[in-house]
Amino acid sequence: MTVVCLIRHGETEWNAVGKLQGRENIDLNKSGKQQAEKCGLYLRENRWDVIISSPLSRAKQTAKIINQYMLKPVKIIEMENFIERDYGMASGLTIEDRVKMFPNRNYTNQEPRELLKTRIITGLNIILKKHANSNVILVTHSAVINTILALISNNEIGSGKTKLFTACISSIYYDQEQWKIHKYNKIDHLQTDSQ
Repeated sequence: MTVVCLIRHGETEWNAVGKLQGRENIDLNKSGKQQAEKCGLYLRENRWDVIISSPLSRAKQTAKIINQYMLKPVKIIEMENFIERDYGMASGLTIEDRVKMFPNRNYTNQEPRELLKTRIITGLNIILKKHANSNVILVTHSAVINTILALISNNEIGSGKTKLFTACISSIYYDQEQWKIHKYNKIDHLQTDSQ
């Protein structure tokens, strides 16, 4: 069985003020670094074989911090398949500005949803091929995680239905020729004090 622990990156200043982040390289803020530490502490006791990260700095920083807390640090691999969705002209805008400029949510130059789905499915297939029967941590972004959840749940959860918290943990696994959801959008680990 292949297990993938999906982690949304920790908080950035743009998250804190409600700006939409696409492909911009925005670093974690102090709170985001603490969230990543709490993820690492929560996950450290389990056996992990690899960490896969989006190439964007907020995800890479989260992955590196998590790895520092592992009892046995593992290799970190960057995969473009799991980069955040490109929101085009809406990137960097607050929700208020987005509603004014794009009331129908059709953002100019946004990555098409079908392209997003295709690259994510390709990425999951690469994980199955290269990391079969492994325990994988995947540090990525809300649009990617929501797309994965929507694909697996036949749109019962995920895109348009689930607002993911920063540094939340979701878990999926591949068994008997299909992906299944174990849990999603969990933040219990963030409620504890850091060591």
